[in-house]
Amino acid sequence: MRHLIVPNLLVEDTLSVLKENGWLAQGMRVVSHQDGEHRLVPLDMGAPAELPESIRDLEITLIEGSANERIDSDWWSHLKKLVGKKEIEKHGDSWPSSHEFISDMMVVRIEESLDVHSASIAEAKLTSHPHIRLILRDEGVQGELRIRKLSPIGARIDNRIVTKSIPKTHVSTRVIVKESGVRIACDPNRAYFSSKLQTERLETLSLAKLLRKHLGRPISVCDPFCGVGPALAPLLSEKGLVSELLASDLNPDAIELLLQNLSAWDRREYPMEPTTIRRMFDDRIVGVADAMDLAKHPEFRAKWDMLIVNLPHRTIDILPSLVGLLDTSSTSIVRGRAIVAESEIDAANKAICAALPPRLEGSDEPSLSIKRDYSSSLRLCSFQAWIAPF
Repeated sequence: MRHLIVPNLLVEDTLSVLKENGWLAQGMRVVSHQDGEHRLVPLDMGAPAELPESIRDLEITLIEGSANERIDSDWWSHLKKLVGKKEIEKHGDSWPSSHEFISDMMVVRIEESLDVHSASIAEAKLTSHPHIRLILRDEGVQGELRIRKLSPIGARIDNRIVTKSIPKTHVSTRVIVKESGVRIACDPNRAYFSSKLQTERLETLSLAKLLRKHLGRPISVCDPFCGVGPALAPLLSEKGLVSELLASDLNPDAIELLLQNLSAWDRREYPMEPTTIRRMFDDRIVGVADAMDLAKHPEFRAKWDMLIVNLPHRTIDILPSLVGLLDTSSTSIVRGRAIVAESEIDAANKAICAALPPRLEGSDEPSLSIKRDYSSSLRLCSFQAWIAPF
């Protein structure tokens, strides 16, 4: 997550500015910088990309956040009261060690062996995180559309914590997430969305800026697995960065939410209902489409400066089908994510290189960078490749 590098003498003043604007990350700690002269102050996801003048000159670094141990201990102390010390010890490391915030919801994975304690887990989490409205159990990504199965296990209703017979009127998963100062409408029960990928999206923004500088003009962007548009939000909010855009997804629900987001970001009236991919404005191509078919369409082929490939389970296999989308008349970038076993990363790197056209002279060969564990054996990685004109 983003952290401000703040001189020790300015920490209190900086914290005041961040707290006043709601830009200090909840549940995360201020930590010491390795030089001993600065502190790393965690920024909330909703903090804008461009900060106000009083703190604008402070450098920003992207590092793993450090959770507030007091909050963690709170949740454990609440859980211990609910299930007892013996039960805590019995299940050991099986208890959920992490969670994900999506607006006022918390998503948590619970192992099957702890099914009987799911209500207690929800109550303990809600008690220790008073800003949370709803606790959802993550039962994994399912189906071709990559939709997470999220089941409500606890809710806060009129300051009461409810874990049984939660009214349907209080389990809505449609929320507005503020990320880098941009509002994103999402519903993780209808279209995949993860707040944990904000750093990836900011890295994509940095690459897009570099490409604009290299080309000397705004860039055209193709996101054929766009979902509700989280990767596009920071790109479109950067003035003069994106010229033409293609945004498509196989999931109509995702496109419906994307259209609402684009209406707000572009300040133009998009259709309210999802349709098959089509040109909605001179510079916007949006709709439901199978990414594998896009490069076959003359209107979409060979015209995009940046290609975003966000289908991590299949990225390496589908790259050859997507290369035809790139504009071969000038330098372009492919930005992607992949899930692979750590022991197979070298083989995956070779497969990515083989699938892509020749790289730009002087640029590094694409190489998977491990971002976090996906499971005990798999790693979620990202890569970028600078493609030479040909």
